[in-house]
Amino acid sequence: MTEHTRRRALLAGGVGVAALSTGGLWLAGRGGADPGAAALWHDPPAPVDTTPATVPAQPGPPKAERARILTSANAGDLIKITTSGWYSWALMDRATGEIVGAKNLSETNMTASMIKAWLAADYLRRATDAGQTPSAARFAELRKLIRDSDNAVATALWTELGGRATITRLISICKLTDSAAGPDWSKTQLSARDTCRIAHAIGTGTAAGPRWTDYLVGEMRAVRGEGTFGIRRAFPAAEQSKIAIKNGWVWRGAPYGFWNVNCLALGTTWTMAVLTRYASGGQQHGENIAQSVATQLRTLSSLL
Repeated sequence: MTEHTRRRALLAGGVGVAALSTGGLWLAGRGGADPGAAALWHDPPAPVDTTPATVPAQPGPPKAERARILTSANAGDLIKITTSGWYSWALMDRATGEIVGAKNLSETNMTASMIKAWLAADYLRRATDAGQTPSAARFAELRKLIRDSDNAVATALWTELGGRATITRLISICKLTDSAAGPDWSKTQLSARDTCRIAHAIGTGTAAGPRWTDYLVGEMRAVRGEGTFGIRRAFPAAEQSKIAIKNGWVWRGAPYGFWNVNCLALGTTWTMAVLTRYASGGQQHGENIAQSVATQLRTLSSLL
């Protein structure tokens, strides 16, 4: 049976799960499914984009004397990006909880795979609360979820955690102010400043609980392959492995017709988020925006 025939048969039968390398997910479920389960959606492979991406300016190495950007009232004016799309960013000082960022830092964007860090945290905390220790097989799944951004594991966890109920817990536990659940995990709506709050909650143990926080942060530091880009790349090679990240990237076909490329990063003294949404330039354009924002912040802020 060809792959095309197999997928048509699965769809006709009403069941099937397959992960797409683009970050999208193909799902088919039986009619009358639990409303908390993942919705039906299928993001096709990204189109061949011949439009040259505008590479944002990359400033030189940090200066010896840097202002603490978190005291600047016009922080949102200090980062310069050239793009026809939408982007937002935020930076948190973990010692004070103060957040600065783009003027639209409260506007939301669909997360794509960035939300997987929360799904792992929610599962681990709830397992501890229930007096359970995850099996070796489950830890292997969580490793695939975080390090390799596995979509099938994410969908299984989304359903196991109650679908939209896991996002309700996210908003409450991490004290979010802007964000909301979507019809599936990939379409969760997060703002840049709420993403910083999630990263901080992961770092403090609030998200995953004290028992498994070091484990989760370690897995996020070990993100590899296609998923390691953006914020972390703005730092020297020796520092990159100390920064915990979870990125999201997906081309969304009709009715959307745009890319979501998003970055969450957790440092020792800071958290950072860069969110993007745009129609042309390919995945690399969003990666460039995130890296440029982080590079510019390193030249401006003594926090980084």
